[in-house]
Amino acid sequence: MMDDIDAHVRRLWRHRGATLPTPRRGPAQQLDLDEILGIGIALADADGLPAVSTRAIAARLGSTAMALYPYVGTKENLLALMQDQASAMPAWDDPRDSLAAALDAWSTALFEVYVAHPWLTERPWSEASQGPNEQDWLERLAAILAAWQVPDARRSTAVTMLYATVRATAATTAAYQRMSQRGADEWLARATSIRAHIPDFGDRYPRSTALTPPTPDWRENPRAALTEAVRLLATALGSAA
Repeated sequence: MMDDIDAHVRRLWRHRGATLPTPRRGPAQQLDLDEILGIGIALADADGLPAVSTRAIAARLGSTAMALYPYVGTKENLLALMQDQASAMPAWDDPRDSLAAALDAWSTALFEVYVAHPWLTERPWSEASQGPNEQDWLERLAAILAAWQVPDARRSTAVTMLYATVRATAATTAAYQRMSQRGADEWLARATSIRAHIPDFGDRYPRSTALTPPTPDWRENPRAALTEAVRLLATALGSAA
């Protein structure tokens, strides 16, 4: 068990100083781990996590599923390695004009990563990869909160709220992007049917039906809501500083 954990950690941190474990049998190195993970990520991006298997990846490499095991370990380890590799943080400069702008830049960058790889939002928080790329995001956010002197007692809560909001809005955006025109039409038809069958629907639910969406384009609403949520959180954190 400990040997498996050690090998997995070495794979996760292979580009940050750890040495890759080498297969115990056969040639020392036949396959490239980055290439294996790149194929797995491409499969997940195209068809979701159910499309990812060692057999599917091996087929792309002209190899066998068993041949991949020494390089990635278990299926869960494979997914964790993919998760961390797909989470690589792009470069950007932290805005210095306000806490809201700095948090918006961080949130936007993570939002774009999640939209590019929607399956990342399907991985439970309990299955964080514990890899360097995911750690980079947390460290960057913690540095922003520290730079703007957010009280220590508020930082963990702010981290949770930001991650949760980014994940939720990115997942919704990705779902909207996958929705066909037929799906959108069916949603509208159901809403119209409810109004027809429940003519006092607005009177029953006056506050919720009076809510105004952030933008006229429903597909853009999750991203707009993220921006507003970050602004509200930054205001609350600023008043607590």
